Amino acid sequence: MSCVGRETCRNALRLLNLDFVTVPRWYGAFIISGSLSDYQRFLRKLTMQTAIAPPQLTYWQWQGHDIHYVHAEGSSPSGPPLLLVHGFGASTDHWRKNIADLKQDFDVWAIDLLGFGRSAKPDIAYSADLWRDQLHDFITQVIGRPAILAGNSLGGYASLCVAAQRAQSATGLILLNSAGPFSDARKDQSTSNAKRGWRSLVQKVVLHPFTSFFIFQYTRRRSVIRQTLKKVYLDHTAVTDQLVEDIHRPSRDPGAAKVFAAVFQAKKGESVDVLLEQLTCPLLLVWGEGDPWMNTRERGERFRRHYPSLSEHYLQAGHCPHDEVPQQVNAIVRQWIAERVVEHGADG
Repeated sequence: MSCVGRETCRNALRLLNLDFVTVPRWYGAFIISGSLSDYQRFLRKLTMQTAIAPPQLTYWQWQGHDIHYVHAEGSSPSGPPLLLVHGFGASTDHWRKNIADLKQDFDVWAIDLLGFGRSAKPDIAYSADLWRDQLHDFITQVIGRPAILAGNSLGGYASLCVAAQRAQSATGLILLNSAGPFSDARKDQSTSNAKRGWRSLVQKVVLHPFTSFFIFQYTRRRSVIRQTLKKVYLDHTAVTDQLVEDIHRPSRDPGAAKVFAAVFQAKKGESVDVLLEQLTCPLLLVWGEGDPWMNTRERGERFRRHYPSLSEHYLQAGHCPHDEVPQQVNAIVRQWIAERVVEHGADG
């Protein structure tokens, strides 16, 4: 095939919102070495498949913005619903291994936070309060009854904010390598004026629109995404082409670069220890012990200090245990819901 033919094919794929990484290999063989007739048949087949079986995406309007979510109806609709909340840069796709299994027993929901995944990416001020209110309204308006929230990283912190500050929406809380500062950590950071001044200078440079744009362009590259994932996953076989594409795809959306910058400028939310003091529902912590971004044992001890009744598991995984070791996480979730949430609800 000529260079013109290959470029035309690339443009056609872009128009169909596809990429080479998502196209089956035998299609790629036609693209690289096939004849013009092969290429034409390929395009016709691809167009037919796209027209016949478009992705079934579901949206909810919230404060004038499209919010994407996934709902997998379970065989036990009488039990509490389970709402899955992704971390920074991820989406509902990051929970596919959990949804496929847990939907057998639970009414499973997953949502893209505003600014991420397939949800809208408006140029607004982002904060934990914003995502807390989004999740609370989703539970109230769409799910229709209190839910168990399960969140990873940033999604864990947002879920904690809901369970603590909008307690009527949560019957249980599952945190997987959850983000969020403790009060004592903030005090330690504020003791040195020199460090505080240096941090402020770095933030001004990094968060400058020009600088943040180029940082975003670099970090969104598939090769960089793959390298980053291999740093935070112990099992590198879990870092698949599909996972890389799931994280890369939303970065192509209009507004994604501004969201990237805005999130780092977000107003700091409430400290984790303060939120734990307000929490009343059962709490499960699941830690990927190999997380290079946090000392999981130290954070676990801090959580226990402020919420002694929690349940806790440490797994041989990195920052995203639900995706890296989904069978283990799903089994832990099932057992904990049966023993703690259901019993807690019966006792209440």
